Amino acid sequence: MAGGKGKGNKSKGKGKGKPTGPKHPATEGKDEIDLALEALSVKDAQPGLSEVTALPEAFQTPIAELFADKPYPEGQLCDYQDDNLWRTTSEEKRHLERLLADDYNEARQAAEVHRRVRQYARSVIQPGMTMTEIVDTIENGTRSLLQSDRYGGLNAGIGFPTGCSLNHCAAHYTPNAGDKIVLGHDDVCKIDIGIHVKGRIMDSAFTLAWNPKYDNLLAAVKDATNTGIREAGIDVRLNDIGGAIEEVMTSYEVDLDGKTYQVKPIRNLCGHSIERYTIHAGKSVPIVRNGDNTKMEEGEYFAIETFGSTGKGYVQTEGVCSHYARRPDGPPASTLRVPRARSLLKTIEKNFGTLPWCRRYLDRLGETKYLLGLRSLVDSGVIEAYPPLCDVEGSYTAQYEHTILLRPTCKEVLTRGDDY
Repeated sequence: MAGGKGKGNKSKGKGKGKPTGPKHPATEGKDEIDLALEALSVKDAQPGLSEVTALPEAFQTPIAELFADKPYPEGQLCDYQDDNLWRTTSEEKRHLERLLADDYNEARQAAEVHRRVRQYARSVIQPGMTMTEIVDTIENGTRSLLQSDRYGGLNAGIGFPTGCSLNHCAAHYTPNAGDKIVLGHDDVCKIDIGIHVKGRIMDSAFTLAWNPKYDNLLAAVKDATNTGIREAGIDVRLNDIGGAIEEVMTSYEVDLDGKTYQVKPIRNLCGHSIERYTIHAGKSVPIVRNGDNTKMEEGEYFAIETFGSTGKGYVQTEGVCSHYARRPDGPPASTLRVPRARSLLKTIEKNFGTLPWCRRYLDRLGETKYLLGLRSLVDSGVIEAYPPLCDVEGSYTAQYEHTILLRPTCKEVLTRGDDY
């Protein structure tokens, strides 16, 4: 899930240019919940509006039963270099890792589910599917493998709403009820999946495109993300990682319909540290050089993600909001004066805690007529809204992302798979 930088994400503005592919509704003069009220017009979304996507037999057996008493597989292991090479053979650091074995196993369980769900998703997602069908495929697979409906989503399940942002929209789009957007052959679709076990969130994303003219755009961003992963490590300065990512990404060009574009990093999007039940935990990993000399530290989890664009390389909010999260530092429920807001907050805290969620999840829980209550929660600062983040219309954006762990003895790319 994309991390934003500074206040740029909050400004409302639209780029010029010829729109390409599916568009989000216009936002001029309206806030996100105004648009949501319009979209649903005379009635709220009802649970069960979208059909449950059928899952293959491989998803019918919970992941815990597949592995029984066996540990979950490690991700890609990378030795530290130079001044940290001693960590590889340190018995003290190895002992510390043995003490953290249960924590690591929970992270690896979430990562294994991520690999299985995305492998299936990549095999079935095709132009002609609705965006709702795509996210249902992914999220129902996650719920099935982790038995979220049986044990509760706060124990294990979806870490944040599945992103499926299209074309100039870089992040934070997932369909609300009634969304009719259909994936097209010439679309560039970012699939951003979050899966957690006991709050340990695995955040990993990839980009799908069916027209080969976008190949260099995807290659640039994948290469940039792998560069960020390679450069990351204990005591590494965040600015240095951003500089390395920027250098690699801007070395690529993409030819689209007779015009050549340099691939630009989206400078106000970034990677981020992750803590239990907190997807954005405080540290931001830039994708351009930004002067931040903060260092990565032993034991930290990071989402290393990069975004490339053929547009301005800068995103602004646009379209109907779908992503929300309880603000850990927000005011208490006792300050709310609207009864519907108080009752809605109880549902949110019970089912999501501080994990991000979307309106489809409220629909699934049976919540109805909640949009005015949701507006009150956002306006009061209890809930944070995360609208779609878009570059200029007519541009194309791509994303790749992995979650890494800076273990005491080595760096582990937890979500690495055979696919990317």
